[in-house]
Amino acid sequence: MSSKITNQLKEKYEAIDQDVEAHLEGLLHSKPINYWDYIQTDALLSLQVQRTVFPDEKVFIMYHQISELLFKMILSEIEQVAKNDKLTTEVFTDKIMRISRYFDVLTSSFSIMKDGMDLDQYNKFRTTLTPASGFQSAQYRKIEFASTELNNLIDKRFRDSIDSNSSYEHAFEHLYWQAAGKDYKTGKKTYTLSAFEERYKDEFIRFTKFYKNNNLWTKFKALPKSAQSNKELINAMRHYDYTVNIKWVMAHYNTANHYLNINGKTAEATGGSEWVKYMHPKYQKRIFFPDLWTEKEKETWGTDI
Repeated sequence: MSSKITNQLKEKYEAIDQDVEAHLEGLLHSKPINYWDYIQTDALLSLQVQRTVFPDEKVFIMYHQISELLFKMILSEIEQVAKNDKLTTEVFTDKIMRISRYFDVLTSSFSIMKDGMDLDQYNKFRTTLTPASGFQSAQYRKIEFASTELNNLIDKRFRDSIDSNSSYEHAFEHLYWQAAGKDYKTGKKTYTLSAFEERYKDEFIRFTKFYKNNNLWTKFKALPKSAQSNKELINAMRHYDYTVNIKWVMAHYNTANHYLNINGKTAEATGGSEWVKYMHPKYQKRIFFPDLWTEKEKETWGTDI
């Protein structure tokens, strides 16, 4: 071992009040790393627990597990932007494009479900999934919270009456995805929505306290004016917004339509939601970075797909 590496090791462990020799001695007893232990392959491949005997249910489970892993990668990239107090245009652009590439994968991957599952099998095993629903993905909800200001996620019907001065509780009760499980006339919530909130609402509140001032849109608006006018960064932001809120959503919508629009009749989602108006971007017009789009573009949002 070179003296340079030895000195660096000493500096590393002395900085945390550790004895470098004790750590080096530990290496004598450690096993060499291998692929299956590092990736935790056995644990990963044991997580596909089916509720039925239909083989294509395993495709459905694994597809959603892969999606959740990609969501975790996206959140990791967003967190690096959120916690960077010395953001440069180049770093911001690079991170936004990384996130977009993950969503590009998610968008193209829907063909796995749309064309890769037997329709008859799906419509049998899906009945065992009630009342679970895809809108219960907490990581995806966090991606939205971390991407934009809360008022941009409000149900379009109530967006004009809720602003940054509204209480979080009031705003939360009017987030667009609440429409997937709430009757706004009576205030009654489905079990699907109530169970989701019971599990995650407190966690969401803690999460949004940090991202209120550190979401991607707020971080962008805090950049110098020269950076905010950088065409490469603007194009990256617009690409991300369009990819997430139109392309990926529509890929999801078209897949749902393939399985749930049977003989011209739209079937109810497992969570009981009015999924057509909940999912299609032209109804909710979810836009993370509204000032980067023209009025015409916002007006026709989701109608060109």
